[in-house]
Amino acid sequence: MASVEHCLYCFETLAVELEDRKPMTLDQIKKSWAEYISSTATTTTENPEAVKQSPALRRLAASSSSSSSSSSSSSSSSSSSSSSLSLSPSTPATSLSSSPAPPDSDSPPITSSPLFVTWNTHHPRHGPILRGCIGTFEPQPLSTGLASYALISALQDSRFHPISLSELPKLQVAVTLLTDFEDADDKLDWELGKHGIRISFFDHRGRRYGATYLPDVATEQGWTKEETLVSLMRKAGWVGKREGWGEMELRVVRYQGRKEKLEYDEYRKWREWVEGSKE
Repeated sequence: MASVEHCLYCFETLAVELEDRKPMTLDQIKKSWAEYISSTATTTTENPEAVKQSPALRRLAASSSSSSSSSSSSSSSSSSSSSSLSLSPSTPATSLSSSPAPPDSDSPPITSSPLFVTWNTHHPRHGPILRGCIGTFEPQPLSTGLASYALISALQDSRFHPISLSELPKLQVAVTLLTDFEDADDKLDWELGKHGIRISFFDHRGRRYGATYLPDVATEQGWTKEETLVSLMRKAGWVGKREGWGEMELRVVRYQGRKEKLEYDEYRKWREWVEGSKE
């Protein structure tokens, strides 16, 4: 699944690009984050309120608690008794936020994956507003792919003007690693909230259309499957009559996403700790 370190890396990449300084590598960030968590754990033992102020630390504490409860439950219970797809390299998507999937301690570390990077900005009345989202369905080494798409989604999403340095404090980043690609049996063979979908179709002139929505988009918008498909067709550029959507032959590929998100304030606190540890 995507991790806090992946999100930190995206923030670091964008900040470095806008501030013109030397970036940390993903491996350096992973090591630094582990040290930061260790040092923060000592502080939060003395001051539990610090955990409440950091969503990332709350999720970490919750994961530890969940793993502990799961192990305890498992122990108690014991005592008592795809398809191969050809996908385009770079695709914009719309996504705001979602809860991360539970960590799987038995899974090996992910080093390469299809991925999307989403930037949101906070509006005082409307909450998170999409600011940029682009990714790829081709597996990427995370050490380079995350950095590339952090910048592409922030600076090259044609739906928005490039993110500026002054916007950094208002940003939230979300990283989604894509898994479990499958050809759907039909246009409705997918689950709201579970699957992202990628559609492709042709109009009567033979023009090809295609677009994707990440797994959380439909539920965040409160859409039905039909509304999701129509919206996605519009996003792809289809201008036919709404009632005619069902007559179109859609190829639907469904997939799942493992997402993590991070606020700029959390990145800033970690970054300040990094700078302080150098002194």
